[in-house]
Amino acid sequence: MGDTPTYKVLVAEKISLEGIEKLKERFEVDAYTKMSGEDLLDCIGRYDALVVRSGTMVDSEVIEKAENLKIIGRAGIGIDNIDVEAATRKGVMVANVPESNIISAAEHTMAMLMAVARNIPEANISLSGGEWNRSAYQGVELYGKTLGIIGLGRIGALVAERALGFGMKLAGFDPFISAQKAKHLGVELKGSLDEVLQVADFITLHVPRNEETYHLIGKDQLAMAKDSVRIVNVSRGGVVDEEALAEAMDSGVVAGAAIDVFEHEPPVDSRLCKMPGVVVTPHLGASTTEAQYKAGVAIAEQVIAALEGEFVGGAVNIAMPHKEVVEALKPYLPLCEKLGKLITHLVHGVIDEIEFETLGLISEYDTSLLTVALLKGFLENVSTESVTYVNAPMLAMERGITLKESKSRQSRDYLNLINVSARDDRGRVTAGATLVGKDQEMLVNVLDFSIDIAPSKHLAFIRYEDRPGMIGRIGSILGENNINIASLRVGRRKIDGDAAMGITLDRPITPDIKDQLNSEEGIVDVIFLFL
Repeated sequence: MGDTPTYKVLVAEKISLEGIEKLKERFEVDAYTKMSGEDLLDCIGRYDALVVRSGTMVDSEVIEKAENLKIIGRAGIGIDNIDVEAATRKGVMVANVPESNIISAAEHTMAMLMAVARNIPEANISLSGGEWNRSAYQGVELYGKTLGIIGLGRIGALVAERALGFGMKLAGFDPFISAQKAKHLGVELKGSLDEVLQVADFITLHVPRNEETYHLIGKDQLAMAKDSVRIVNVSRGGVVDEEALAEAMDSGVVAGAAIDVFEHEPPVDSRLCKMPGVVVTPHLGASTTEAQYKAGVAIAEQVIAALEGEFVGGAVNIAMPHKEVVEALKPYLPLCEKLGKLITHLVHGVIDEIEFETLGLISEYDTSLLTVALLKGFLENVSTESVTYVNAPMLAMERGITLKESKSRQSRDYLNLINVSARDDRGRVTAGATLVGKDQEMLVNVLDFSIDIAPSKHLAFIRYEDRPGMIGRIGSILGENNINIASLRVGRRKIDGDAAMGITLDRPITPDIKDQLNSEEGIVDVIFLFL
């Protein structure tokens, strides 16, 4: 150990003492319970590792000043407060501990469920104030009621397990979990969110917050929900439209709500916090002694591994250790992640099988890294947990997704080619990817059409009837909405059949514009995605 450099670690927020002691056994450690943004900027340049929780913003300015930083460790599940892209550009690893709080989050969900069912907080306040008003706080039983679980990942599965113990009936929606897996959990898997809303007496959400889940429960969804439904959200702020929920409470459509997470925290102007029948807690899902202990110790272990050159299982932006096979396949890893994200948007309904095929020179290697990269991209927008190269296969298995791999040394059109197909409710969807020239990424054969297009931040695929004027009409609609087409590729299988175009855009297609395109005669489907 004589030649081992002495690393300095900054713990910018309170973590468990056991975690700090682990770090102090090997490194110089400065630990604070809370640091201001100014203090962090002033001192970050001296440290090799930074440990934070959710209260410290690690933005591009902090990362730019972190001259010696090698790893940012997030003692918890989320990484919303860390600019992962800026860290990646600078070569700084970002790691978290996604499994540290799943039991605490599931138990808090059950606590909130019970509290809203039996009006416990209001009854407590009333009695503490000297009142004895039993009739005002009559509640409802959980037994025999239907719990709608939106999102059946690890936390959702734990909630299902606990709800069964209360004798509840379970209905669930998760387009990325198989019916077999849901049946094993005791959940009747529904084909849509609407179907769950129509039968559920209680609804609990366990989904990530992204563009597809933002205001997942809004005015329209609440309008179709079962009368006197009660809603619990211990997942992410913003997946429930808080104002729409407040209006539904006012109208009596929603009988109660229990909210732990808010779109803006702290929720200074939230009506929900002052409404009768609403239970609110200040983001306590992970606030248990056990969760904080596990998070502190686990992130300490991640930091130690990173600084000592070992494998970091919770890394969210670095693939694998630097081995020969990793070096050979490294250019294809981000491409496979993009391919996985593309497949996520192409499929409809439940996925139970993905086929992964490598063709050409890369097939001579162990391509398991590439399949993991594909699964990581596929699961990132559908999992409440942070998906890494380590846990992606396990998360896929938990959702009942089977991965079939095949290889061939022969590749007719490209030096190397990766093909993926997934089976959903309507059949199979396909897409491929390759590198051309000097590592130029290219998506190919999307939806079985001969479309070759480079991935872009704003990318769309549109299927339409192959007839004169369709390309111009699509371009006109985008132009009328001030969306410029950066590039366009068109493919078709036969004359007068269906055709498809891939387009890269300067701006995103909003839901309203997507609806406008879909309503146009001759357009079969519009798929927009961020890569």
